[in-house]
Amino acid sequence: MTDERSKTEEQLIERYGILLSLDELSAVLKRSRDGVRVAMLGGSEFARTWGPLKRKIGRRVYFRASDVAQVIDGNH
Repeated sequence: MTDERSKTEEQLIERYGILLSLDELSAVLKRSRDGVRVAMLGGSEFARTWGPLKRKIGRRVYFRASDVAQVIDGNH
């Protein structure tokens, strides 16, 4: 694993930790929680981008800060 992190990833980890909940991802994207949840169900570009990045732990859905940073930075 590399110690090189993007500025975006560093800021996300500092604020939210290494995993972001659906509520936290919604805040980062400035969208409602339900809007993000519903958008991931369809066949839209949003769903194709974010859907594969979700990680389920029990019944909860999380997103790795590194994955979120890559999408935000345009590297995913």
